[in-house]
Amino acid sequence: MPVKNYPISEPSLPPEWKLRSRRQQLLIWLGWLLGCSLFLICWKVISDKTLWIFVVDAPKQGSDLLGRMLPPEWSIASQLLLPLWDTINIATLGTLLGIVLAFPFAFLAAKNTTPHPLFRSLALMVIVSSRSINSLIWALLLVTILGPGLLAGIIAIALRSIGFVGKLLYEAIEEIHPVPVEAITATGASRLQVMSYAVLPQVMPAFAGISIYRWDINIRESTVLGLVGAGGLGLQLNAAINTLAWNQVSVIFIMIFATVLVSEWISAKVRKAVT
Repeated sequence: MPVKNYPISEPSLPPEWKLRSRRQQLLIWLGWLLGCSLFLICWKVISDKTLWIFVVDAPKQGSDLLGRMLPPEWSIASQLLLPLWDTINIATLGTLLGIVLAFPFAFLAAKNTTPHPLFRSLALMVIVSSRSINSLIWALLLVTILGPGLLAGIIAIALRSIGFVGKLLYEAIEEIHPVPVEAITATGASRLQVMSYAVLPQVMPAFAGISIYRWDINIRESTVLGLVGAGGLGLQLNAAINTLAWNQVSVIFIMIFATVLVSEWISAKVRKAVT
Protein backbone atom coordinates (compact mmCIF):
# COMPACT_ATOMS: atom_id res chain seq x y z
CA MET A 1 0.00 0.00 0.00
CA PRO A 2 1.60 3.31 -1.05
CA VAL A 3 2.36 5.76 1.70
CA LYS A 4 1.09 9.27 1.18
CA ASN A 5 3.45 12.11 1.92
CA TYR A 6 1.67 14.98 3.55
CA PRO A 7 3.36 18.37 3.45
CA ILE A 8 4.64 19.55 6.79
CA SER A 9 3.46 23.02 7.56
CA GLU A 10 6.06 25.47 8.70
CA PRO A 11 5.73 26.66 12.29
CA SER A 12 3.99 30.00 12.50
CA LEU A 13 6.13 32.87 13.56
CA PRO A 14 5.27 34.57 16.83
CA PRO A 15 3.60 37.95 16.48
CA GLU A 16 5.93 40.88 16.34
CA TRP A 17 5.12 43.50 18.94
CA LYS A 18 6.00 47.09 18.19
CA LEU A 19 6.05 49.77 20.82
CA ARG A 20 4.00 52.79 19.87
CA SER A 21 5.51 56.17 20.26
CA ARG A 22 3.99 58.65 22.67
CA ARG A 23 2.64 60.68 19.74
CA GLN A 24 0.98 57.63 18.16
CA GLN A 25 -0.61 56.66 21.47
CA LEU A 26 -1.95 60.18 22.02
CA LEU A 27 -3.43 60.25 18.49
CA ILE A 28 -5.19 56.92 19.10
CA TRP A 29 -6.67 58.13 22.37
CA LEU A 30 -7.65 61.42 20.73
CA GLY A 31 -9.45 59.50 17.97
CA TRP A 32 -11.38 57.44 20.53
CA LEU A 33 -12.23 60.59 22.49
CA LEU A 34 -13.54 62.38 19.40
CA GLY A 35 -15.53 59.32 18.33
CA CYS A 36 -17.16 58.90 21.74
CA SER A 37 -17.88 62.63 21.95
CA LEU A 38 -19.53 62.61 18.53
CA PHE A 39 -21.64 59.60 19.52
CA LEU A 40 -22.79 61.30 22.74
CA ILE A 41 -23.62 64.55 20.93
CA CYS A 42 -25.66 62.70 18.29
CA TRP A 43 -27.43 60.69 21.00
CA LYS A 44 -28.34 63.89 22.85
CA VAL A 45 -29.73 65.50 19.68
CA ILE A 46 -31.83 62.41 18.92
CA SER A 47 -32.93 62.09 22.54
CA ASP A 48 -34.05 65.72 22.77
CA LYS A 49 -36.25 65.30 19.67
CA THR A 50 -37.74 61.94 20.71
CA LEU A 51 -40.97 61.61 22.68
CA TRP A 52 -39.92 58.77 24.96
CA ILE A 53 -43.45 58.30 26.26
CA PHE A 54 -44.39 57.01 22.81
CA VAL A 55 -41.31 54.78 22.70
CA VAL A 56 -42.23 53.22 26.05
CA ASP A 57 -45.77 52.64 24.82
CA ALA A 58 -44.58 51.21 21.44
CA PRO A 59 -44.77 47.48 22.36
CA LYS A 60 -48.40 47.88 23.48
CA GLN A 61 -49.31 49.82 20.33
CA GLY A 62 -47.50 47.34 18.12
CA SER A 63 -49.27 44.34 19.60
CA ASP A 64 -52.60 46.16 19.30
CA LEU A 65 -51.93 46.93 15.62
CA LEU A 66 -50.91 43.33 14.96
CA GLY A 67 -54.12 42.16 16.58
CA ARG A 68 -56.14 44.36 14.22
CA MET A 69 -54.34 42.84 11.22
CA LEU A 70 -55.42 39.32 12.19
CA PRO A 71 -57.13 37.48 10.71
CA PRO A 72 -56.37 38.74 7.18
CA GLU A 73 -59.39 39.58 5.03
CA TRP A 74 -58.71 37.08 2.24
CA SER A 75 -61.92 38.03 0.44
CA ILE A 76 -60.16 41.05 -1.12
CA ALA A 77 -57.30 38.96 -2.55
CA SER A 78 -59.02 38.64 -5.94
CA GLN A 79 -59.38 42.44 -6.11
CA LEU A 80 -55.61 42.81 -5.64
CA LEU A 81 -54.60 40.70 -8.64
CA LEU A 82 -54.90 43.59 -11.11
CA PRO A 83 -52.91 46.03 -8.89
CA LEU A 84 -50.32 43.25 -8.44
CA TRP A 85 -50.09 42.86 -12.22
CA ASP A 86 -49.69 46.64 -12.51
CA THR A 87 -46.84 46.52 -9.98
CA ILE A 88 -45.05 43.81 -11.97
CA ASN A 89 -45.54 45.81 -15.17
CA ILE A 90 -44.18 48.98 -13.55
CA ALA A 91 -41.05 47.11 -12.46
CA THR A 92 -40.56 45.24 -15.74
CA LEU A 93 -41.22 48.08 -18.19
CA GLY A 94 -39.33 50.55 -16.00
CA THR A 95 -36.34 48.21 -15.88
CA LEU A 96 -36.37 47.71 -19.66
CA LEU A 97 -36.55 51.45 -20.29
CA GLY A 98 -33.78 52.09 -17.76
CA ILE A 99 -31.55 49.45 -19.37
CA VAL A 100 -32.04 50.92 -22.84
CA LEU A 101 -31.12 54.38 -21.57
CA ALA A 102 -28.24 53.19 -19.37
CA PHE A 103 -26.51 51.15 -22.10
CA PRO A 104 -25.09 54.06 -24.14
CA PHE A 105 -24.26 56.07 -21.00
CA ALA A 106 -22.20 53.15 -19.69
CA PHE A 107 -20.06 53.05 -22.85
CA LEU A 108 -19.63 56.83 -22.75
CA ALA A 109 -18.61 56.70 -19.08
CA ALA A 110 -16.04 53.89 -19.40
CA LYS A 111 -12.47 55.14 -19.83
CA ASN A 112 -11.60 52.57 -22.51
CA THR A 113 -14.67 53.14 -24.73
CA THR A 114 -15.55 56.82 -24.37
CA PRO A 115 -14.83 58.91 -27.49
CA HIS A 116 -13.82 62.02 -25.48
CA PRO A 117 -13.30 62.97 -21.79
CA LEU A 118 -16.09 65.53 -22.09
CA PHE A 119 -18.58 62.80 -23.03
CA ARG A 120 -17.34 60.76 -20.06
CA SER A 121 -17.91 63.65 -17.66
CA LEU A 122 -21.44 64.22 -18.96
CA ALA A 123 -22.28 60.50 -18.80
CA LEU A 124 -20.94 60.23 -15.24
CA MET A 125 -23.02 63.27 -14.29
CA VAL A 126 -26.17 61.56 -15.58
CA ILE A 127 -25.33 58.31 -13.77
CA VAL A 128 -24.60 60.06 -10.47
CA SER A 129 -27.73 62.20 -10.76
CA SER A 130 -29.87 59.12 -11.30
CA ARG A 131 -28.36 57.27 -8.34
CA SER A 132 -28.63 60.21 -5.97
CA ILE A 133 -32.45 60.45 -6.13
CA ASN A 134 -34.63 57.64 -4.81
CA SER A 135 -37.33 56.19 -7.06
CA LEU A 136 -40.02 57.31 -4.59
CA ILE A 137 -38.88 60.93 -5.00
CA TRP A 138 -38.80 60.51 -8.79
CA ALA A 139 -42.36 59.16 -8.62
CA LEU A 140 -43.47 62.07 -6.44
CA LEU A 141 -42.09 64.57 -8.97
CA LEU A 142 -43.50 62.71 -11.98
CA VAL A 143 -46.97 62.35 -10.45
CA THR A 144 -46.97 66.12 -10.05
CA ILE A 145 -45.95 66.56 -13.71
CA LEU A 146 -47.74 63.68 -15.47
CA GLY A 147 -50.55 63.04 -13.04
CA PRO A 148 -51.20 59.84 -11.06
CA GLY A 149 -50.97 56.53 -12.88
CA LEU A 150 -48.69 53.78 -14.08
CA LEU A 151 -46.74 55.96 -16.51
CA ALA A 152 -45.27 58.03 -13.67
CA GLY A 153 -44.22 54.83 -11.88
CA ILE A 154 -42.61 53.31 -14.98
CA ILE A 155 -40.58 56.44 -15.72
CA ALA A 156 -39.60 56.77 -12.04
CA ILE A 157 -38.26 53.21 -12.00
CA ALA A 158 -36.44 53.83 -15.30
CA LEU A 159 -34.78 57.03 -14.09
CA ARG A 160 -33.56 55.29 -10.95
CA SER A 161 -32.33 52.25 -12.91
CA ILE A 162 -30.13 54.32 -15.24
CA GLY A 163 -27.64 55.10 -12.49
CA PHE A 164 -27.53 51.57 -11.06
CA VAL A 165 -27.17 49.73 -14.36
CA GLY A 166 -24.92 52.41 -15.88
CA LYS A 167 -22.45 52.41 -13.00
CA LEU A 168 -22.06 48.63 -12.74
CA LEU A 169 -21.92 48.24 -16.51
CA TYR A 170 -19.27 50.89 -17.13
CA GLU A 171 -17.14 49.35 -14.36
CA ALA A 172 -17.49 45.96 -16.10
CA ILE A 173 -16.48 47.56 -19.42
CA GLU A 174 -13.35 49.05 -17.84
CA GLU A 175 -12.35 45.62 -16.52
CA ILE A 176 -12.50 43.76 -19.86
CA HIS A 177 -9.40 41.97 -21.14
CA PRO A 178 -7.53 44.28 -23.55
CA VAL A 179 -6.01 41.53 -25.74
CA PRO A 180 -9.16 40.85 -27.87
CA VAL A 181 -9.62 44.59 -28.34
CA GLU A 182 -6.01 45.02 -29.49
CA ALA A 183 -6.22 41.99 -31.79
CA ILE A 184 -9.36 43.17 -33.58
CA THR A 185 -8.08 46.76 -33.75
CA ALA A 186 -4.88 45.49 -35.41
CA THR A 187 -6.91 44.03 -38.28
CA GLY A 188 -8.07 47.52 -39.24
CA ALA A 189 -11.58 47.11 -37.83
CA SER A 190 -13.69 50.19 -37.25
CA ARG A 191 -14.60 51.41 -33.77
CA LEU A 192 -18.09 49.94 -34.12
CA GLN A 193 -16.67 46.56 -35.14
CA VAL A 194 -14.29 46.58 -32.17
CA MET A 195 -17.26 47.26 -29.89
CA SER A 196 -19.33 44.50 -31.48
CA TYR A 197 -16.70 41.74 -31.60
CA ALA A 198 -14.30 42.54 -28.72
CA VAL A 199 -16.12 44.53 -26.06
CA LEU A 200 -19.74 43.32 -26.14
CA PRO A 201 -18.98 39.55 -25.91
CA GLN A 202 -16.97 40.21 -22.75
CA VAL A 203 -19.57 42.38 -20.97
CA MET A 204 -22.82 40.69 -22.00
CA PRO A 205 -22.82 38.10 -19.14
CA ALA A 206 -22.26 40.89 -16.61
CA PHE A 207 -24.86 43.04 -18.35
CA ALA A 208 -27.48 40.27 -18.16
CA GLY A 209 -26.77 39.66 -14.48
CA ILE A 210 -26.92 43.38 -13.64
CA SER A 211 -30.22 43.78 -15.50
CA ILE A 212 -31.90 40.87 -13.74
CA TYR A 213 -30.60 42.05 -10.37
CA ARG A 214 -32.00 45.52 -11.00
CA TRP A 215 -35.38 44.06 -12.01
CA ASP A 216 -35.44 42.17 -8.72
CA ILE A 217 -34.80 45.42 -6.82
CA ASN A 218 -37.42 47.26 -8.86
CA ILE A 219 -40.08 44.70 -7.92
CA ARG A 220 -39.55 45.74 -4.30
CA GLU A 221 -39.49 49.46 -5.06
CA SER A 222 -42.55 49.43 -7.31
CA THR A 223 -44.72 48.04 -4.50
CA VAL A 224 -44.49 51.35 -2.61
CA LEU A 225 -44.70 53.83 -5.50
CA GLY A 226 -48.47 53.79 -5.20
CA LEU A 227 -48.13 55.60 -1.88
CA VAL A 228 -47.50 58.77 -3.91
CA GLY A 229 -50.06 57.94 -6.63
CA ALA A 230 -47.94 55.95 -9.11
CA GLY A 231 -50.29 52.95 -9.21
CA GLY A 232 -49.86 49.32 -8.27
CA LEU A 233 -50.22 47.62 -4.91
CA GLY A 234 -48.92 50.70 -3.11
CA LEU A 235 -52.08 52.57 -4.08
CA GLN A 236 -54.24 49.86 -2.48
CA LEU A 237 -51.94 49.83 0.56
CA ASN A 238 -52.29 53.58 0.99
CA ALA A 239 -56.09 53.37 0.71
CA ALA A 240 -56.26 50.55 3.27
CA ILE A 241 -54.07 52.44 5.76
CA ASN A 242 -56.06 55.65 5.35
CA THR A 243 -59.32 53.81 6.09
CA LEU A 244 -57.73 51.89 9.01
CA ALA A 245 -58.58 48.57 7.31
CA TRP A 246 -55.67 46.74 8.96
CA ASN A 247 -56.93 43.25 8.09
CA GLN A 248 -56.70 44.31 4.43
CA VAL A 249 -53.24 45.74 5.01
CA SER A 250 -52.05 42.34 6.20
CA VAL A 251 -53.29 40.72 2.97
CA ILE A 252 -51.40 43.31 0.90
CA PHE A 253 -48.26 42.73 2.97
CA ILE A 254 -48.50 38.97 2.37
CA MET A 255 -48.95 39.48 -1.40
CA ILE A 256 -45.97 41.85 -1.53
CA PHE A 257 -43.86 39.35 0.42
CA ALA A 258 -44.86 36.48 -1.88
CA THR A 259 -44.14 38.58 -4.99
CA VAL A 260 -40.70 39.51 -3.73
CA LEU A 261 -39.91 35.87 -2.93
CA VAL A 262 -40.89 34.77 -6.44
CA SER A 263 -38.89 37.58 -8.06
CA GLU A 264 -35.87 36.67 -5.90
CA TRP A 265 -36.13 33.02 -7.02
CA ILE A 266 -36.42 34.00 -10.70
CA SER A 267 -33.53 36.43 -10.37
CA ALA A 268 -31.29 33.82 -8.76
CA LYS A 269 -32.09 31.23 -11.44
CA VAL A 270 -31.44 33.63 -14.32
CA ARG A 271 -28.19 34.96 -12.81
CA LYS A 272 -26.99 31.39 -12.34
CA ALA A 273 -27.83 30.59 -15.96
CA VAL A 274 -25.97 33.58 -17.45
CA THR A 275 -22.84 33.38 -15.29
